[in-house]
Amino acid sequence: MNPRTIKALLKKDIALFTGNRFYLLITVLGLIFYIAIYLILPSKVDEKLSLGMYAPVVPPAFEQLTAQGAEIEFFETEAALKQAVLDGGHQVGVSLPADIMEVWNAGGKPGITVYYSATAPPEIAEAIVTLIKELSYIQTGQALQFDTTEEILGPDLLGAQIALRDRMRPMLAVLILLTEVMTLAALIAVEIEQGTARALLVTPMRTSDLFAAKGILGVGLALGQAVIFMGLVGGFSHQPLLILATLIIASIFVVGAGFLLASLARDTNAVTGWGIMVLILLAVPGFGAVVPGLLADWAKVIPSYYLIDTVNRVVNYGAGWSDAAGNLLVMSGISAVLLGAGLLVLRRRFQ
Repeated sequence: MNPRTIKALLKKDIALFTGNRFYLLITVLGLIFYIAIYLILPSKVDEKLSLGMYAPVVPPAFEQLTAQGAEIEFFETEAALKQAVLDGGHQVGVSLPADIMEVWNAGGKPGITVYYSATAPPEIAEAIVTLIKELSYIQTGQALQFDTTEEILGPDLLGAQIALRDRMRPMLAVLILLTEVMTLAALIAVEIEQGTARALLVTPMRTSDLFAAKGILGVGLALGQAVIFMGLVGGFSHQPLLILATLIIASIFVVGAGFLLASLARDTNAVTGWGIMVLILLAVPGFGAVVPGLLADWAKVIPSYYLIDTVNRVVNYGAGWSDAAGNLLVMSGISAVLLGAGLLVLRRRFQ
């Protein structure tokens, strides 16, 4: 590859990018918009306890909770209670056995099951057990007249409760990156439509120089915006080198996806249409970071899952290199395959 040729091509591509008002606008305004969303979202968690309960027979002492204004939702089945906690409707669910009064009257200890949401803070466990202990004492006049079984529903990520805007941070970072898939593909599509790419290939310039310039531009646009965003929203507060490495791999993924999209779309309108569909699909795993436990294992077939999961675990839960190694390996493999496929198909279209 010729560095001087690549430099000249980069100047041309940057001029083409700045001359395209639509993609320049969505690039600049998109970055500002995502930063504004992060700053507007709540920075503190909701400390209000949301409690669900399954109780075939409600002991009188437990009825005092609703009488005192506590927000408790009763469910007809234990399965419905577990699903409500898993879906995020309640932080905690308490399941009382049907024979609780008989066991208490006989001097035994009924088994009470407590279900916790994966996003519930660890202090809730102690608070709920203390609450049940007090109600048990009120009911029987004796302490510790029950046995509890605790179960966390959904992925247990260190038991930390994360503010909404911090849970949104990985998704916003990925949306910034994925937007540049359309930008890069549109720039290539314009050159194909105008015949600029074929005209350049008539010169002594090599195809590798052309692709290298496009790749550097794509990585620069995607990585530059992602770094600015993560820097402004505190994304580099923990393991900055790991986050930077993740974003670099993601930028290569963006270039490969941009090449592939440009080679399959006939014009810029098709690039925009297909690009939006691709963006929506790749953004789906982000909802799993916002609401832990929302998505099933099928989300792992979406390539962006490993990027979002890595950023989420590192930034929000303090994961390190060893924790993210598997995701980084998968992301690198997917990015390499996507880049190779994009180069192969795009080269054929130029010929």
